[in-house]
Amino acid sequence: SQAAKMKLKHNINPVLLQFINFIVLLYSLVTYIPWYILSGSKQAIAKAKQVKARPVNNKPGGAYRSVNSLHCLASVLYPGCDTLDKVFKYAKTKYKDKKLLGTREILKEEDEIQPSGKVFKKVILGKYSWLSYEDVYIKAVNFGNGLAVLGQQPKTNIAIFCETRAEWMIAAQACFMCNYQLVTLYATLGGPAIVHGLNETEVTTIITSKELMQTKLKEIVSQVPLLRHIITVDGKPTTWSEFPKGVIVHTMASVQAMGAKADIGNKQPSRPVPSDIAVIMYTSGSTGIPKGVMISHCNIIAGITGMAERIPNLGEKDTYIGYLPLAHVLELSAELVCLSHGCRIGYSSPQTLADQSSKIKKGSKGDVTTLKPTLMAAVPEIMDRIYKNVMNKVNEMTSFQRNLFILAYNYKMEQISKGYTTPLCDSLIFRKVRMLLGGKIRVLLCGGAPLSAATQRFMNICFCCPVGQGYGLTESAGAGTITEVWDYTTGRVGAPLVCCEIKLMNWEEGGYYNTDKPYPRGEILIGGQNVTVGYYKNEARTRKDFTVDENGQRWLHTGDIGEFHPDGCLKIIDRKKDLVKLQAGEYVSLGKVEAALKNLPLVDNICAYASSFHSYVIGFVVPNQKELAELARKKGFKGTWEEICNSPEMEKEVLKVLAEAAMAANLEKFEIPVKIRLSPDPWTPETGLVTDAFKLKRKELTAFYQTDIDRMYGKNVK
Repeated sequence: SQAAKMKLKHNINPVLLQFINFIVLLYSLVTYIPWYILSGSKQAIAKAKQVKARPVNNKPGGAYRSVNSLHCLASVLYPGCDTLDKVFKYAKTKYKDKKLLGTREILKEEDEIQPSGKVFKKVILGKYSWLSYEDVYIKAVNFGNGLAVLGQQPKTNIAIFCETRAEWMIAAQACFMCNYQLVTLYATLGGPAIVHGLNETEVTTIITSKELMQTKLKEIVSQVPLLRHIITVDGKPTTWSEFPKGVIVHTMASVQAMGAKADIGNKQPSRPVPSDIAVIMYTSGSTGIPKGVMISHCNIIAGITGMAERIPNLGEKDTYIGYLPLAHVLELSAELVCLSHGCRIGYSSPQTLADQSSKIKKGSKGDVTTLKPTLMAAVPEIMDRIYKNVMNKVNEMTSFQRNLFILAYNYKMEQISKGYTTPLCDSLIFRKVRMLLGGKIRVLLCGGAPLSAATQRFMNICFCCPVGQGYGLTESAGAGTITEVWDYTTGRVGAPLVCCEIKLMNWEEGGYYNTDKPYPRGEILIGGQNVTVGYYKNEARTRKDFTVDENGQRWLHTGDIGEFHPDGCLKIIDRKKDLVKLQAGEYVSLGKVEAALKNLPLVDNICAYASSFHSYVIGFVVPNQKELAELARKKGFKGTWEEICNSPEMEKEVLKVLAEAAMAANLEKFEIPVKIRLSPDPWTPETGLVTDAFKLKRKELTAFYQTDIDRMYGKNVK
């Protein structure tokens, strides 16, 4: 079974192991009946086995809907609250004096010199200081009015280029109230991508931080001719003089002061309607140029309505830790879900998240320890990092401690797969690990890329909470599917949310059909109010990725391939496009990598390969026989053609040539293949690895080189 494969290995004396197993069996029998009656797990086990979504008709390719919205898709969170400003006003009235946004104060900053001579910035942070719902509302109203004083008009664009922090959310709420279209850009974007986004949206104002202004914006301001105002959220920048004429730098506080004084009198501010654009969110494009996704008020509200329904007992007792980029649809949606349900949001960053994080001074507390959140969103890379850190610590334990941990881990894995809980193991063995995330986490939300089964199971076991794996795109306002908290299966992304329906469309080229047995398969299409308006100033791409059916329902063609299981849960099994998201979230266009390297004299053909479970690109190369033989002669390598191609030494030499060419072609570091397999045989249509037009058949090449893929990604190959 899958659980057996994921079990940890121990080295316990077989006789002792038999005795331990007998004690565990005895304990299980004695505690089973009281646990079954008192824990409420009977209902959880029953719910886990229930059908979660059904097709709306019996035709192949019929749309699947959640059993909770079979007859009508949900689209509104609260009656009458059909725009984001109304949602916030409703929440402000209901939760007025409750804490909403929290930020830790910096007590001390110091430079720490490493043995290598590098200087690391370390911080000591204090307690969280909080703004109430009312405080945030007033600050947002004043900021919105202040922007109007600066000349911002309703239905015009304004950009935010800033790290995740309370001011980001305040600025966003101000824009939602005044019907300004918020253009979001990742703080990690490179110069050309920022310039493209700012110029395409023709913004005159950008909201940013002092650090990003100095490190990123300073170099590119001269390339954004329409820019007039830069607003820094964290006080006065030190240098004002270096900006081109006509660009004025303001602080957020000064704009809020303008807004507080502004006499808007009887002038009724222009409120948005549901179909108005709330956000233009720039997302990574396959060509390297980001696309702006236009997301309306009703798109976001439908999306957060669907997400909120999957988190049981969501409310005022919850605290969410916000540290992922707010320019990413996963984080923005998660925070808006919390804001609309009376939860607290405490801000953090990947560098200050835990006690061991890079910016936290040794001996002082990271953000999770101080905040003790109950809800957290994470991308697989962060979960994988936690998994590796804990496993390294386990390996450093004494033999007795390690075996005790492994026994408890394997025992709990078995119990979880049956739908049972293990309160004794949780409190005695896993308490310490659980404290790494503050000790109070009750739901971990995971999205952005696939999560490996081993990591998901590890989080279930060690953090004693369900992992809600989600699937959604910027183009679907982040909403699609999320697993239910009592569904402890791995490798699936759950049933459609109550706001949308999902159908599978045949993809003949890939050999996926919605009539396939045992499971229907095909390209995933998402339909519902959460499906966005399209791409900004890109009508051709919008027509390609979005369609409208005879009932007026809007559908997004995701390019992902999925299969539906009998209980209505979706599993992602392939990707139609050759755009792959690496484990850390960077997108790699395999075609772009191949195009950069295909024309080398040394290369006759090349196929790049990447997996969302790994952080680097690999490749299969058909080398030019004459060129490779010459390279082998220069390096003093003797052997047959097969021996040259199978030589790790020659693989390294070819990699050097590829890396040089990739750098010359301006490929990003993460796009350059790290490992390769040299193929002694050419790829011809007869081999079935290329089409008659010599186009690569990725699926066939992957199957053909599976052993090499496993080797290059460090898996054990028998």
